[in-house]
Amino acid sequence: MNLINIIAISLTTLVWFHPWMELQTFRKVIGITLFLELFYLLGSYLLDWPFPTPLVLVQLFIVTVWGVVLGIVFSRVWPIPSQKGFERIFRTFMVATPALGFGMGLQLLLQGAQATQAIYLIFALAAWLGSGHFVRETPKKRNIIKKNRLQIRNKEAGTKLSMK
Repeated sequence: MNLINIIAISLTTLVWFHPWMELQTFRKVIGITLFLELFYLLGSYLLDWPFPTPLVLVQLFIVTVWGVVLGIVFSRVWPIPSQKGFERIFRTFMVATPALGFGMGLQLLLQGAQATQAIYLIFALAAWLGSGHFVRETPKKRNIIKKNRLQIRNKEAGTKLSMK
């Protein structure tokens, strides 16, 4: 294991201490990684691809984590709109284009010139799936959420008073 992989693993473990990285994010990363691992394992048996080593499986996890992190940061800057339309399509292209470039750089860093996996595509896919983390709320939806929060607070306050 070279120095680049050690640095990538250590930075990946530090990511999980950020407040935006919650259980939903971890489940998303694990799901994407498991799908990719199964994909490459089946490909090695059915299509005669090289069998993924444990280092390659760790690299898939690292790339998935950083792709989802890029998607979450992007969705924090530009939240996904609640309505479908042209803005969602444009937003997808705006996250996928730099993600492909960063993915190519990660592929060169992690696997060198003789890559056995399409890390740049995996990174872009993970960034796209992670970019739906924050959703922009419309004013009407905000009012409904505020009313629901007030109702929950009133119920909690009522149960606290009745317990005394």
